[in-house]
Order: sequence, then structure tokens, then C-alpha cells
Amino acid sequence: MKCALVIPSWVPEDIFSSKTAASQINYWQPLGTLYVASYLMKAGHEVKFLNGAFMKHHEILGSLSEFRPDFIGIYSTTFGWKKAVFTASEIRRIMKVDYSKNPPLSPFVKGGSGLPESPRGKGGFRTPYIAVGGPYPIAMQEKCLQDSLDIDAVVTGEGELTVAEMLERISHGDSLEGVEGVVFREGGRIIKNPPRPLITDVDSLPFPARELLGDANHYIPPPATYKRKPVAVIMTARGCNRRCIFCFQIDRERKLGIRYRSVENVMQEIELCLRQGYREIKFIDDTFAADYDRAMKITQEIRSRRFDFTWFASACVHQVDGPLLRAFKAAGCWAVLFGAESGVQRNLNTIRKGITTDQIRRAVTAAKTAGLTVYTPFLFGLPGQTFEDGLKTIEFACELDPDIANFHALTPFPGTELYDNLEKYGTMSGDLTDFTYQGAAFIPYTMTRDEISNLRQLAFKRFYSRPRFIVKRILGLRSVHDMKAAATGFKSLFYLWVKSNVFRGGNPG
Repeated sequence: MKCALVIPSWVPEDIFSSKTAASQINYWQPLGTLYVASYLMKAGHEVKFLNGAFMKHHEILGSLSEFRPDFIGIYSTTFGWKKAVFTASEIRRIMKVDYSKNPPLSPFVKGGSGLPESPRGKGGFRTPYIAVGGPYPIAMQEKCLQDSLDIDAVVTGEGELTVAEMLERISHGDSLEGVEGVVFREGGRIIKNPPRPLITDVDSLPFPARELLGDANHYIPPPATYKRKPVAVIMTARGCNRRCIFCFQIDRERKLGIRYRSVENVMQEIELCLRQGYREIKFIDDTFAADYDRAMKITQEIRSRRFDFTWFASACVHQVDGPLLRAFKAAGCWAVLFGAESGVQRNLNTIRKGITTDQIRRAVTAAKTAGLTVYTPFLFGLPGQTFEDGLKTIEFACELDPDIANFHALTPFPGTELYDNLEKYGTMSGDLTDFTYQGAAFIPYTMTRDEISNLRQLAFKRFYSRPRFIVKRILGLRSVHDMKAAATGFKSLFYLWVKSNVFRGGNPG
């Protein structure tokens, strides 16, 4: 079958403040979608990937009209759900195909197949089968079908096996009843199938279909967060065994914990990326060092095989030490991200972070001693957090003195402990476009929306205006890329100083 996988069109200002977007915007390779694509290609399907990060809405529709797929999968985050619904409706509007000019490839377009009779199958025309997947559909499931009559089905978990089985059923005109991991529309009813067990043998999956991306140089992280390009992203494991209340996981109960790929399988994907021309890799596991010995083995293998690339990883502060971080550096790692989140222990305990402020200090010190660039994101608007707690977190960030600090608003994404027990923690915005870490979608009972916005702006100003930071940044300039990144950062800092409402906007909770 001909399949199109679509990320609806979006622009940086949909997520970031227009005044600071240039220093925050990032274009990650969409690994989840690329994994599904590679699995479908391996099964013999023809797959086209359309990424709305680099295509306008009308360009996506034009490409779909030309390709004329039988199946369209639309990816959606929470903030992007309105765009996903709009995209589905527009596809229905323009993607009618006359049978007489384009004979059906299979029985799935015929009446009486048990598939939805509306809007397809009227007057000799058909439209593609449309399914949605991604974090928001996984969390909300049948509500997505209630939101839009243009959507036929929702993939409620990992998509590789599920979508492949869906296509097999659809191509033969069979109902999707019984296909694990699907909620679908049939004969005016919404049918919810049992969930599909998570994939435990992650080595069995083909590597993401990066060949569908087009120009790899489009996919770059924010300025100052990479050394070389093009940049590939790799997940060496799936899942997490920790219980932070703001983290979305398909395995909500953490029954399977972390599903690791073998070290050899990871090395094979690295080799493939290098053959494809990538010069830097970002390992985007929830925590790269959850298995200390495995993380050490990966670094040793990278070094022994003399791979020529720079890399970046995220880790929990209590899972690393000096020897591991020095091994990272020796194997080509140039930066590490530690999710610090707060400088107040009470706040860390509330969000079930499972770390201490002393562990944060030790990890940051050990990483800087090893010669690594250190990134530490922080969160404002935590349950029980006060404005004074926020000020202490700013002081803590300045005390740590990482190379880069970011300051986000806590977001209650659907499917998280925070979202599911909202009344316990605070109030929530009714506007899904606020769900971006930027829009203060969540307001704890102990703080106001304006206080969260003020804390974010104050944090950026205080941290990045320190003479110590500015001098260090200037002395660290080594290339044209470094100078461009610094110029972008200083421009954003200028707006933070002269504008009083950079991070305000959206609907109050």
C-alpha cells in the first residue's frame, strides 16, 4: 500500500516566544515516525514522509494529492492537536479520488467492507484511511475520534507492529476489530481494542528510516547545543523506570521499566549514521546512564572502534560519577544534560524526581571537571512551589554555573500523573497550544500565571547577564558557528531586558 506519514505544518512561534524563538528552536529527527516508516517499508509498503516543520500546509496537501496514498498517519503532540484535526479535515476535503480514473488497489475501498462508510464511499469517490498517533492520541485515545469525524483510527501505543497489522487488515477489506493498540470507527460506533504489549525485543526493529528526511542539515538542535552537523538522534533504549509526575510514558505503571537495545545493535546504528554522513549524535534516552555498566561499555566501544563523531547525552545526576563522565569525554562526548528541575529539595520531592540538590552539585562539578559542557534545565510552576522557591532556584542555577541553563514552565501533559490528578496539584489552561513548556499551561495553587512568567524572564536575565558567564562565553568562542550562536543568544537576552512580557500569553488556567 501507499502510505504517507505526516507531521502537520507548524512554525517556531507556535511553541516559543517570537522574541526568543531563534535561540530556542530545535528540529529533532522524529524518531517515532521514522521507526514506523522503516517497519512499514520492511513489510513492503511504499512510504512517504511529510514534515510540517519544513513544509507549509498547502505544500503538504499538494504532495498528498500527487502521491495519492491509501493510508495516512498523522503525528500529534498535545499543542499540535488542533493542527492535526485541521489537517485531517483538509485531507478529506481535497483527497477524493474518482474510481474511474484511479481504480482501487484493493477491496478496502469497496462498500460493505465493515470500514467507515462516512465520509468515504459516496458517489464513486474514496478518501484515504486516516489514523493518528503520537503523545496526545496515545493519552486521549477515543476522545480523538470524538473530536474529529475525519479521523478513522487512533494508534494507542508503539506504532510499528500496530500500523503494519492495520494495513494488512485494511488492504483486504477486513475490520480492525481485535487489532491490539487501536481505537477505530466502524458503522457509527467507536470500538476500543485491547492495548498492544510493548515491544521487548527492541533489537528486532529496523533502524529509523532517516533516508526519508531529505536534507539532513535541516534537522539541527538549538544554537550552541551542537558542535558539528548534520546531527542524528539515537535512542539506545525505550522507557523509563522512574516516576516523575510530569513525565509521559506509554508504560504508565512502569511495569517493563527500561527496554535496552544491545550494545552491538547500538554500534550498528552508529555505523549506519556515519555512513549516511552524520557527524554528531545526540543520544536522547530518558537517561543514558540508567545501566552504569552498559553506558560504560557503549563509551568503550565507541572509542575502541575509533568512530569519528561528537556526541551528547542526558543522564540523571545520581547515576553518573567521575570515571563514567571522563569515559564519556574520552569517547568523543562533548556535552551532558542533567535534569536539575529545582534548587529546593521540597519541590524535587513533590515531583518525585528522586534526587537531591547535593547530587546535582556533585554531578555538575564532576562533569565540568571531566571537561564536558553542562546543560541544566529548570522548571517553574511546580506543585507547592512558591515565588520565593523560584527565586531560590534561580540562585541555585547561578551557584551551579552550568554552561547552559534553561527555564521552562511545568506542563501537565495528558497521560502523566500531574494531568490525571490535576485537582490535587493546581489548575490547567483550556488551550492546548499552551502545552509547550513555554505557555504556563499549569498553575499550582501556590503561584499565579504571571509569577511563573516573571520567574522565567528573571531567571534568564540573571543567569545570562552575569559578567562571569559573559566573559566565559566570549573566551570560549572558537569558530564561526560559536559566534553565530552567541549572537543569537545575546539578541534573545536583549529582548528579555527590554520587554516586560516575553513569556506571557495564552489563556489563564
